Amino acid sequence: MKHFRKRLFQIIEPAGTSDRISRLFDKTILTLITLSVLSVILESFPELAKKYSIFFSAFEIFSIIVFSIEYILRIYTADYKYPTDTGFYSVVKYLFSPMAIVDLLAIIPFYLPLLIPVDLRFLRILRLTRIFRIFKINRYTKSLILIGKVLNRKKEELVITVFITFLLLLLSASIMYYVEFDVQPEAFPNIIASFWWAIATLTTVGYGDVYPVTVLGKILSGIIALLGIGIVALPTGLISSGFIEEISRTKSTKTNKSRKRKLLLHNYTRRSFKKDNSIRTRK
Repeated sequence: MKHFRKRLFQIIEPAGTSDRISRLFDKTILTLITLSVLSVILESFPELAKKYSIFFSAFEIFSIIVFSIEYILRIYTADYKYPTDTGFYSVVKYLFSPMAIVDLLAIIPFYLPLLIPVDLRFLRILRLTRIFRIFKINRYTKSLILIGKVLNRKKEELVITVFITFLLLLLSASIMYYVEFDVQPEAFPNIIASFWWAIATLTTVGYGDVYPVTVLGKILSGIIALLGIGIVALPTGLISSGFIEEISRTKSTKTNKSRKRKLLLHNYTRRSFKKDNSIRTRK
């Protein structure tokens, strides 16, 4: 039984180059995710949704069955995913992991209306969440795994950047509210409403629906827009440097592994040569 569970874990986890069954499972899930997202897009066309409703429904039921089985199997083999924890805690750890939440979002929109009554508007929102299945690809693609590693390594710096950005937004919205409120109270009625202008200005989008008209407001707006260029560039620079570091680390790891293999092969060949020479000398 233990061997069976371990083999199941090996199959449902991203495959190595030699495990054909696991590779087939990965390709099946990736294909199903792609077709599922495509069906959500096609279903947004009213004429297609009406004409092929039976096919869309049948495919949705099939995909839900497959994704549900996958989700149950991942819970069943969670102790192999987190071997340092006990059975119960490994299951809990998996259930609250980001990928487990994505797996749950892939199936919950189907089951929720069966458990509790929902109105049509909420049902549409639930059906829209099927698009989150695209994030399941993250488990199988190296590029998305690389992005996850970069964000994880740079999370502290990114949190600091987000905090600085929020402070600048709050300061900008507050200043502009006090400068512009007397002239145009409908555009800057309070500090919270002024956040819209601050966000549009700091991100240098500048929609133009809300803008200062006083001389002081225009000067401050220009300064804030210039500050926004630097603030937006901060996370971009952090993520870019993180990518370079991660790629360099990956290349370095591969080079070290290659060197170790060559060294082991060299030592093995050398020992074999000495052994052969020793045997010949004795003869």
